[in-house]
Amino acid sequence: MARRISIRFSRLIRRFKAASDAVAAVEFALILPFLLVLYMGTVELSQAISADRRVGIVAGSVGDLVAQSEDVVALATLNDYFAASAILMAPYDDTALKQTVSSVFIDVTGTTTVIWSQGYNGAVAHTVNSSYDLPTAFKNIAQGSTVIVSEAEYTYQPLMGYFFEEPFTFYREYFYMPRYGSAITVSGVRGGSSIGGGTLTRTLTRRSRS
Repeated sequence: MARRISIRFSRLIRRFKAASDAVAAVEFALILPFLLVLYMGTVELSQAISADRRVGIVAGSVGDLVAQSEDVVALATLNDYFAASAILMAPYDDTALKQTVSSVFIDVTGTTTVIWSQGYNGAVAHTVNSSYDLPTAFKNIAQGSTVIVSEAEYTYQPLMGYFFEEPFTFYREYFYMPRYGSAITVSGVRGGSSIGGGTLTRTLTRRSRS
């Protein structure tokens, strides 16, 4: 009796080992959740990296345009620079983009002073005659002259919210020497001003300095 049970049990084991029906479907069902998480995370991360790069392009483009001005740039022209550069954020929503351009003087001791500053789309300009934190290497190069500082801040909203649950901020700043050597002023601006209201704090994590 015991032998018969043993034989039958052995036969069942062999049949179980030989059965392969629906094995692929079961395996796919097991790994599908992991694949979905991996896919969504990859898409979300690539979108965030793309948005961060566009923020850098915006800051760099505005700063370069201002630095190419000869002595004076009209306030209307500066506003056009801001508005045009916001298009570079496409396909992302540019309403969350804030921009600031400032002229900073560096004396022979390396002390920095904000000469003028202009904010856009809710960005608050820097206070005139306040100091600005510039890289030491750049201060050594630009002693006795002015530097155009262009900043851009963008609040990124996660695409799906599965991988990144909360919005986070990208910040970029770029420095340019005036192309024609002399200090650049903005006509129609007395000190610092802001277009469009809102607030831009400087307590941001600086992603890069180029």
